[in-house]
Amino acid sequence: MKAPRVTLEQWRTLQAVVDQGGFAQAAEALHRSQSSISYTVAKMQEQLGIPLLEIEGRKAVLTEAGAVLLRRSRHLVQQASQLEVLAWNMDQGWEAEVHLVVDAAYPTVRLARALQSFMPLSKGCRVQLREEVLSGVEERLLDGSADLAISGISIAGFLPQQLNAVEFVAVAHPGHPLHQINRQLNHGDLENQLQVVIRDSGRRQPRDSGWLGAEQRWTVASLATAATLVGSGLGFAWLPAHEITRQLASGLLKELPLQQGARRSNNLFLYANKDKPLGPATRILADLIIEHSMED
Repeated sequence: MKAPRVTLEQWRTLQAVVDQGGFAQAAEALHRSQSSISYTVAKMQEQLGIPLLEIEGRKAVLTEAGAVLLRRSRHLVQQASQLEVLAWNMDQGWEAEVHLVVDAAYPTVRLARALQSFMPLSKGCRVQLREEVLSGVEERLLDGSADLAISGISIAGFLPQQLNAVEFVAVAHPGHPLHQINRQLNHGDLENQLQVVIRDSGRRQPRDSGWLGAEQRWTVASLATAATLVGSGLGFAWLPAHEITRQLASGLLKELPLQQGARRSNNLFLYANKDKPLGPATRILADLIIEHSMED
């Protein structure tokens, strides 16, 4: 790839000529001589091989090609300025990226609120977000690939910050045989029915979570898939209440009338990478996650 023939400073000069309304005004705004501005624009046109400005009366106006290139150049100059700001921020200890790993059961709306609040404070720091299930979060924290992690597992050797719990509800389709018993259900009623469970995304020591007393279980990769299968009449499952609000309201899913355990709360915790100091962006994001986890 050839090196660019036109510099960012040249594009800035052209923008000043157009934005300020002429060569003299651009020279004053940029604290340069008018002849220097004129030479810069003329050199640009020579390097590009096309006219960018044409004189109409006593005023320089953009050609059609000049208008297109000027519009594209504004994005280029803006990105270069953002890159310079990011480099300065990084020199001050600001991170270029924060790696956040979240258990799939964590309410997306809480996470979205935290990220929305983080955006204007991020100073160009990007968030790499990854969803895992159960021990998958733990593994990302232990292998150092997560700066922050939200998990429902107590992870040895880390000091967690407790977040609001997530409530799981035992549900099945209204037409499921369990809803035809017409009495409170016990765990014995569930044992001969198909249970849908979420696969642990961890590879080292995957865990089972919750009640697993059913003789027949189907394991799926996501909460959305589990909700779809159960909503289709295939088995029952404990699903996060926030994930199935609409299905419960519409009657697609119905809470099982269990004597006990129909609803259970799972605590969630925020962990930080203990092997490297938290940068300012990571600390800000952590504080916002904690703040917005308390809202529903």
